[in-house]
Amino acid sequence: MGDGEGLPGRPAAGGKSAGTAGGPGAVSRIQRDLIVLAASLAVFAGCAVVASDGRVGPAERAVFHAVNGLPGWLYRPMLAAQYLGVLAVPLVIAVFALVWRRWRLAAALVLVVPLKLGLEQVAKLLVQRQRPGTTVPDAILRGVPHHGLSFTSGHAIITFAIAGLLVLVLPRRWGVVAFVLATCNGLARVFLGAHNPLDVVGGAAIGLAIAAVLDLMLDVARDRGAARQGSAPRRGWIGPPVGVSRGKS
Repeated sequence: MGDGEGLPGRPAAGGKSAGTAGGPGAVSRIQRDLIVLAASLAVFAGCAVVASDGRVGPAERAVFHAVNGLPGWLYRPMLAAQYLGVLAVPLVIAVFALVWRRWRLAAALVLVVPLKLGLEQVAKLLVQRQRPGTTVPDAILRGVPHHGLSFTSGHAIITFAIAGLLVLVLPRRWGVVAFVLATCNGLARVFLGAHNPLDVVGGAAIGLAIAAVLDLMLDVARDRGAARQGSAPRRGWIGPPVGVSRGKS
C-alpha cells in the first residue's frame, strides 16, 4: 500500500490511467458521448420535421402496416415486450446495479425517470401528432387508446436510455442483448397500434441522448473498469506454486 498500487482511480507509477481527468480515456469518452448526442439530436429533429404536420406519410404508413399486421399469435410476446418500457423498469435495474456496486450506473438509471418525463413533454409540445387510431384509420388496435398525442414513444425513450447505459458497463454480448430488447419494445408498440414508426425512432433518439448526457455527467463507463479491477487478483500476494501445500514449514 506504500506506493499506492491497486488503489481505484490512481495511475501506476510512471504513467497515466485511462479515464482519469485529462487522460486519453477521458477525451475519447467525451468525444464518443458528444457524437452520440449530436447524432441522436439529428435523428430526433428529422423525425420531428417529418411528423410535424400531424400526418403519416406513405412510407411510414407502409412500415406501420408491415409491423402492425404481423400474425395475431405474436400478441402475448409483444405485450410482454412492451412492459420493458414502463417507468418502473429503470428503477428496478438501478436496485440490481446497487447490489452489483455499480454506483454511477445506479444513479444514472434513477435520473432516467425525470429526464424521460420532462423531455417527453417537450417533444409533445413540439409535435402534436395523434395515435394511429386517428392518423391511420385502418390500424389494428390491440388494447391501446384510439386518441392522444403519439410523438414520441415514452416506452422507447426508457428502453433505449437503459440500453445506452448498460452497454457502457456490460460485456459486449449483453450490451447487444439490451439493444435487441429495446428494439423489440419499439416493435411491440407499433404492433399493438400504440405508436407510428417515427414515434418510436424519435423516442429511441431521445433515450440515447439521455444516456450520452448521463455518461458525460457521471462517467458511467467507469463502472466497467471497476468491474475489471474488482475481478483482478490483489497485488502483493502470490499464492503457493502448484502442488505445494500451505502447511506450516
